[in-house]
Amino acid sequence: MNTLPSKTRRRTLTNLALDGAMFVTFLIATAPRFTGIAIHEWLGIALGAVVMTHLVIHWSWIVGVTRRLFDRTTGSARLNDALNTLLFIVFTTMIFTGLMISETALPWIGIRPERDRFWTQLHHLASDAAVFLIGVHVALHWRWIVNATRRLRARFSRTAPSFSAAPVLNKEAQQ
Repeated sequence: MNTLPSKTRRRTLTNLALDGAMFVTFLIATAPRFTGIAIHEWLGIALGAVVMTHLVIHWSWIVGVTRRLFDRTTGSARLNDALNTLLFIVFTTMIFTGLMISETALPWIGIRPERDRFWTQLHHLASDAAVFLIGVHVALHWRWIVNATRRLRARFSRTAPSFSAAPVLNKEAQQ
């Protein structure tokens, strides 16, 4: 029996889908040698939009956690808030510097930023920091990821049509 109310299940599905999309997009975007610079840049811009959506969806939670930061709270809550703050700073830096060194996306709309080694180095540093911080973020939230996935899989397995995996017998075997 699923104990989560329908609204909570929908919110869990939305959060899991959005977080999963951000994670996969980030992984693909971190490989510009394989995707090419154009895909890297456009995925980075799309990732920025998805991160902004993520922040808007979770804004009330962010405000609540920030208010509690100065109250008595657990060490894990403080660690989570500090990690999320660092992720915000790193992602903002990564997206801004990515735009400053854009070779494809911004020139496509008529903006041609001047290449500067400082922005390139800062972009690479922010990208490396993001890989590390996202790894820590996923590790800290792993239990939620697993539990949410299990709940949703259980829900969909109950509502999905059931198909038998038994082989179809030929006419001779049926007689």
